[in-house]
Amino acid sequence: SPRAVVLLLSLLGLAAAGKLLVVPVDGSHWLSMREVLDILGKKGHEVVVLAPEVTLHIKPSQNFVMKRYAVPYTEQDLKKEFQAFFHFSFEQGSFLERFVKAYKGIKRITDFGVASCGHLLQNKELIRYLEESKFDALLTDPVVPCGAILAQRLSLPAVYFLRGMPCGLDFDATQCPKPPSYVPRGFTQLTDSMTFLQRVKNLLHDIPDLFLCDFAFEPFSKLASEFLQREVTVQDLLRQASVWLMRSEFVLEYPRPLMPNIIPIGGLNCAHKELPQ
Repeated sequence: SPRAVVLLLSLLGLAAAGKLLVVPVDGSHWLSMREVLDILGKKGHEVVVLAPEVTLHIKPSQNFVMKRYAVPYTEQDLKKEFQAFFHFSFEQGSFLERFVKAYKGIKRITDFGVASCGHLLQNKELIRYLEESKFDALLTDPVVPCGAILAQRLSLPAVYFLRGMPCGLDFDATQCPKPPSYVPRGFTQLTDSMTFLQRVKNLLHDIPDLFLCDFAFEPFSKLASEFLQREVTVQDLLRQASVWLMRSEFVLEYPRPLMPNIIPIGGLNCAHKELPQ
């Protein structure tokens, strides 16, 4: 529940209110996170949210401070690409057709994320403010690893708040086993009870996933290496997390091994209202 998440994050400062830097991701990622930030703000924690000037859902609130930075695209551009990407998600077709469309869609969405992150990291005045503000921790959704880059630059403990990572990158970063003989891959429509041929099919689905993730996250590796002035991979960024708050709901998903710093907070997948009687 949101209150359980707030309790965990409140442990960042036991003697006094903490100072939390937040680097969110737009869309449903933000809708889930915003509820937690509102409660943290009401409890006296100082919350600072970094967001681009152009967003779909990230709006100011009286419960946290919003710091904006310029980006090289318009709201119309952003809406157009998101609508095209989500429309593709429901289209039918052969595996090859869907793969090509996924490649093009992810490439366009990645370009927006990289452009936004690049302008944030190049904003010297904002970076100087962050360095001088002495935050206690950084909260981010690592599906866009810009917050993870900042956590390394500012030497802050990183708390990851996420639903999951493409291509099982969260499994790799946390060293959780994900054997293809038992764990069905996304979009395969398989279950954890598979025949031999189905297990082969499941294994083969890992190959294009790795290719997609390589090209989608490589620009962030380049950004991180330039900003931190050393060779850094996305896996390096993901492995730095102090705590993983996983919005997994095992009623809907297959059980998986968890490491000690992974805390499931299932059910908190977007802001919710109490249901009437």
